[in-house]
Amino acid sequence: MPVRDPVKVQIVINRALRKLVCRNCGALNPPGATKCRRCRSRNLRPKRIEKGIKKG
Repeated sequence: MPVRDPVKVQIVINRALRKLVCRNCGALNPPGATKCRRCRSRNLRPKRIEKGIKKG
């Protein structure tokens, strides 16, 4: 069941997609993190946000 309410869509995007991923261990971290919660590395990147489903 798709979510159509724009406010709820923004909540879902912020909760599910706005995260940082550690390049060393792959752990998900909160968006404001400076170090990884698991391995304490500072090598973090934002989680990829894809705009729709790729066909092919």
